[in-house]
Amino acid sequence: MFALLSFPFIQNAFLAGSLVAIVAAFMGYFLIIRGLTFAGHALANIGFAGAAGAVLVGIPPVYGLFAFTLASSLVISLLGKEIRQRDIAVGVIMTMALGLGVLFLALYPGFAEGAYSILFGTILGVSRSDVLVTGLFALVIVAGMAVIGRPLLFSSFDPELAEARAVPVKLLGALFLALTALTVSIAVQVVGVLLIFALLIGPPATAIRLVKQPALAIGLAILLGLVYVWVGILLAINTNWPVSFFISAVSFCVYLPVRLSSARFKSGVRQNA
Repeated sequence: MFALLSFPFIQNAFLAGSLVAIVAAFMGYFLIIRGLTFAGHALANIGFAGAAGAVLVGIPPVYGLFAFTLASSLVISLLGKEIRQRDIAVGVIMTMALGLGVLFLALYPGFAEGAYSILFGTILGVSRSDVLVTGLFALVIVAGMAVIGRPLLFSSFDPELAEARAVPVKLLGALFLALTALTVSIAVQVVGVLLIFALLIGPPATAIRLVKQPALAIGLAILLGLVYVWVGILLAINTNWPVSFFISAVSFCVYLPVRLSSARFKSGVRQNA
């Protein structure tokens, strides 16, 4: 099995998958604490519509992907704070974008391979140049979060107090969603629209159940994301089953017992109190 690691395409898959796992887990933690998990899912689906539109007009899918996700992230940031109303609006935007994606594919005279690769991902077909581009954008995202991370964390837990202390809450929210759009854009090219949600939400959701300190939760989420990707790739190359299946399955199999055990623990604490 480990002899396969000598092949360049396997090495590229591990490198690109690791970069995506790190950035997705980092951003996913903030998506969860800000109540934006549905928005993160929507951005990936909206990006697929953008990729399909780009294929239709004859330009690389990544341009349409990023344009649609960035534009939709700006719209979502303007929808207000109330979660229920925001999620309804996000759902309407997502369904409209998916409808456009279906139309773009129907109008395309042929098989839109580029758009479908965005849907399912091509982690085992990643080139070294793809790895370098993914690494570059990952650095941009991490650098951006290093700048806004601390005030963003403050405004996420106590937005009223943050506003009272002149923290630009709305601007931070818009910048965060723009960085999330960039994360989704680079990630779906590697793992696909159908898998990015597993890496954005699965690792941080599990980590938050295990530790409360933000720094420790982010670190654990990144570690879990890396393990999911590595295990998923290793199982896939030895079975010829999809990488996305194994990564999502491992994520679910880790999250479920953690979720159930933490719920029972909290129930026991309340009864003893």
